[in-house]
This record gives sequence, structure tokens and C-alpha cells, in this order.
Amino acid sequence: MKRKYLRRIADDILDAALEASGAVLIEGPKWCGKTRTAEEKAASTLFMQDPDYTESYLKAADTKPSLLLRGETPRLIDEWQEAPVLWDAVRFAVDKRGETGQFTLTGSAVPKDNAVRHTGTGRISRMFMRTMTLFESLESGGDVSLKSLFDGSDETEGTSSLTIERLAFALARGGWPASIGEKDSVALRMVYDYVDAVINADVSRVDGVEKNPARIRALLRSLARNISTSANLTTIRNDIAGDEDTVSEKTIASYLNALRRIFVVEDLPAWNPALRSKTALRTSPKRHFIDPSVAAAALRATPDSLLRDFNTFGLLFESLCVRDLRVYAQAMDGEVFHYRDKSGLEADAIVHLKDGRWGAVEVKMGNREIEAAAENLKKLRDKINLDKMNEPAFLMVLTGTELAYRRADGVYIVPIGCLRD
Repeated sequence: MKRKYLRRIADDILDAALEASGAVLIEGPKWCGKTRTAEEKAASTLFMQDPDYTESYLKAADTKPSLLLRGETPRLIDEWQEAPVLWDAVRFAVDKRGETGQFTLTGSAVPKDNAVRHTGTGRISRMFMRTMTLFESLESGGDVSLKSLFDGSDETEGTSSLTIERLAFALARGGWPASIGEKDSVALRMVYDYVDAVINADVSRVDGVEKNPARIRALLRSLARNISTSANLTTIRNDIAGDEDTVSEKTIASYLNALRRIFVVEDLPAWNPALRSKTALRTSPKRHFIDPSVAAAALRATPDSLLRDFNTFGLLFESLCVRDLRVYAQAMDGEVFHYRDKSGLEADAIVHLKDGRWGAVEVKMGNREIEAAAENLKKLRDKINLDKMNEPAFLMVLTGTELAYRRADGVYIVPIGCLRD
């Protein structure tokens, strides 16, 4: 029986994109739910990787690609990059028809360079889809809305039902739709299988260059050990040396590029605000995976082992919070960054909207660190040049605790199990 569809934040983004554009490209990692979400809107479908028809479809694409575009609209073309010529065919069809909402394309890999002739600008809208947040998987009660905080609401009371044990499990399982609701052991096994597929097949298939699986596994382990940090290539190479002593920085860079093209890694860029003083800013991105479960699987970490190693748990928890913030921010046409200056002042996440509004977030697992985190956020606020930038819409400490509330100094304390878009 087909699994019940859990509504995604991406549904509303896709609706708006189809209403405004002739075609929409949904990109994101394999297994994040792109196809299922697109199917919910589709009137007809073309599955390029259907083994019964793939050869026939590829021949049609070589001969007359417009044949594959026939069908009721919106027409879903799944894994379009298998026949890159379909991109130009869709662009031409959109021009010819002159109507919105004609096609949805999904892809779990960026095609090779120069695979398409035209960018699709003005015809094909792009949207990125990540794994499910805790609110989408029904594990966050959603008492506190990020949008409401940006809109000035003080309604922040709430209680998270996520125990620390279930939070460790949710992190190790990840936000992969197929694993939501499965028995715990089955859900965790699925993540290991995903990582093994990346190592043994996907990362080589993306560009046709065979890669050493042992080196890929060592790289993933190193990235996992350095998650939520700004580790550079030299640091990663030295870290890998214990597993693979012959790997060069050039090889690491090429492997990282392949992992980006299949959307396995997604680093967090640095924020560059206008400051009151000439404080030098750190510009290196922070290392993150598309989902913290990839790091947990690469380290062979289980929920139980995370509960015995709170240092690793804390770094992975920060990555989980970044994942959820990215999805919630996307719904408001926003992006997430990190901040760090040479004085050591930092914020784990800055949510910055296109209209200039922004909020700063520190991520802390427990109650003991909340006071220091709140003071840190206020120091950051005081450094911003408010003549050139807006005041922060909010300052938030995002936690693994139980209660959501607003402190007397205005800083919000929000459990991740209470947050929503």
C-alpha cells in the first residue's frame, strides 16, 4: 500500500513556482522526496529511470525529444538529467505554449558542464528541496513560528515533547521521507544504505569519473568529525591521513565537488554584515551535510552512542538545527549563514531574508549554556551598524530542552521540538 503523503513546506513553494513559471526544476539529494512531492501536483508523469522504458526514452530523446513532453499538464519529468536535451526541449515548449505550470522536472544530480545550451532563465524556475524538518515529520509541535518571529509576534510559549533520547534518534535517522514512521532499526539501516550507495556508486556516476570508495568513505568520516566547524582542506587532509595517507588536497577538492553535485554536502556560508567598527570577519564556510544523519552514518554513530558522547551529539545537533532553519527560511525567501569575527564572537546561524530582515541564532543542547549564548547574541546585535542595516527581528537560542519562552531581555529560548516555518 502506498505510504500516506506528509505535506511538505516545499508544497507551497512548488505551487507558487508553477503559478509563475512555465516549468519548475526541483533539485535536491536522492531520496529526499522530490518525485513524490511533484507527483502530488502532476497530471502526467515520465520516469526516465524506469528500467522497462529507459532505453526507449533515451532513443526518443535523441531522435525527437518533444515526444516525451506529450501529456496532461503539469507533466512531471523525473531525473531529467538522464537525457539533458530535455532541458532545452522543455524551454522551447514553454516558449511555444506561452502558459505557466506546464512541466515539473526533478533531478538528484547536477548534469555535466555544457550539457544544456540555454539557462532556462524566464522559462524554468528553480527550487531546492531538502530532507524533512522535525515539524514536517510531526516530531516538532510547531508552537513557535519562525515567520511569526520575523513579523514581530511575541507568542513564543510552548512545550517540546521530544525527549533527549528521541532527539538522538531523529538525528541519526534523518529527515528522509521513506524512513519516517518505520521501525527504529529499519529507519537507521536505511541511512547506512544511502551512505553506502553514495560511496560505491552515486559519487562516481555523477561525472563518469571512477573514484576510490575507501577514500570517499574516509572523506565522509572526516567531514563528519569536522561537522559544524570551518575546517579547511588542509585540516581535512591531515584528518584523513590516519585512514588514507596518500590523498592530496586536489583529490579532496574534486571529491567534494562530486559530493556537492549530488547534493550530499551543503556548507554554510559566512555572513558579511555592516559593522560599527572595522572588525575583521571570518569568511570560511562551516562544514555541513544535507542531513545530519549522513554524518552519523559515516561515523557509525547510533542514538545510544550519541548519548554517551555529548560533544559529537552537540555538533550534529547544530547541523540538524541548521537543516531545519534552512527549510523554514526558504519558505520566506530567505537564506541561512553563520557569523564569526576575529575577536571570536560568533553566531551559529543568521537567518537573512531578501527584504533585509534578519535574526541571529545560537544553538545549545542544554540549559546550562543558555545564559552565555544569550549574552553572545546581544554582543553581536551591538556590533551591527544599524544606520546601514535593520535591527535584528529576533535573537534566539535554539535548544534541545523542553520549554519555549521569551526572556526579560528579549532573547527567545526555543526548543527545536517547538519550531516551525
